[in-house]
Amino acid sequence: MISTIKKGSLLIIAPLLLIIVSLIIGSSQNINLGELFHHIALETGLSRDQASLQGSLHTILWQVRLPRIILTFLVGASLASAGGVLQAVFRNPIVDPFTLGISSGSAFGAALAMLFPVMAVNVSAFIFGVAAVGITYLVSYAGAKTSIVSMVLAGMIVSGVFTALLTVLQYLSDPYKLQAIVQWTMGNLHTASWQKVYTALFPILAGLLIIIIFRWKLNLLALGDHEAMAVGVNPFVLKLVFMAVATMITASAVAAVGVISLFGLIVPHISRMIFGPNNKITVWANISIGGTFLLLIDDFSRTVLPFEIPIGVFTMIIGAPVFIFLMRRNAINWNS
Repeated sequence: MISTIKKGSLLIIAPLLLIIVSLIIGSSQNINLGELFHHIALETGLSRDQASLQGSLHTILWQVRLPRIILTFLVGASLASAGGVLQAVFRNPIVDPFTLGISSGSAFGAALAMLFPVMAVNVSAFIFGVAAVGITYLVSYAGAKTSIVSMVLAGMIVSGVFTALLTVLQYLSDPYKLQAIVQWTMGNLHTASWQKVYTALFPILAGLLIIIIFRWKLNLLALGDHEAMAVGVNPFVLKLVFMAVATMITASAVAAVGVISLFGLIVPHISRMIFGPNNKITVWANISIGGTFLLLIDDFSRTVLPFEIPIGVFTMIIGAPVFIFLMRRNAINWNS
């Protein structure tokens, strides 16, 4: 059996190897490792062959593939981390970042900005994603407390309302805007750019840093409120903090690339299967496995077929059978 140290080293090695592979493969042009390292040397100033800096290969590597790789990894890491956090906070293995209505709220906000360009698409998606969580909390709040079951049910209701509103916007859209909205709701990575990377980078990294710093407290929440209070921790405040962070990184990811289904549900289970239920370890695993897995799916979506399949469709096609297989094999066990 592979030791914990070797498993941990794979969390670093696997993403680095896949990033290199993702740079050299693509539907437009495949390159070899020698060409890749030559261009890296040019960019870092180790080579003086400035003439090679020009041309299509330079554009493909550093203006098309690299921002897409970085954005894909950030989105995968954020969705997986948010899923792991919410599952620990709610002590429920079927909760994911979209349970609270974040995805449907962000999708409605993005569609609204596409149809009525008053503000940027990513800003509108973020605002309505946060608003959906706020409405979910207010609906479920009763008697000076909020139960987990009522919040999950409220999230499903809020998600349904925003989905219906999104359908109304699609009905009102002209054919060109309708196509853009539909593509965005299926997950859209082919429009990745450095601007989108810069927009999503700070909120996602800030949220992941907070999760990493306070990851040990997730173990307390997973044990229950009474156990958390017994060691001097206020579970109510802690839950609000983690929910706010999960909302921030999920809304930032959805605002950048659109809706990616099932990802935040499946990856935390995979992390627990490999590393166990200790959140001090699985937080790191969710970041690495989430980014690596989504990057692997994106590589398939842009290289296997002559046309590119939206990443959200691909995650559903791949993720659903994998999850069903693991569930049938009893590999997923929240209590282990």
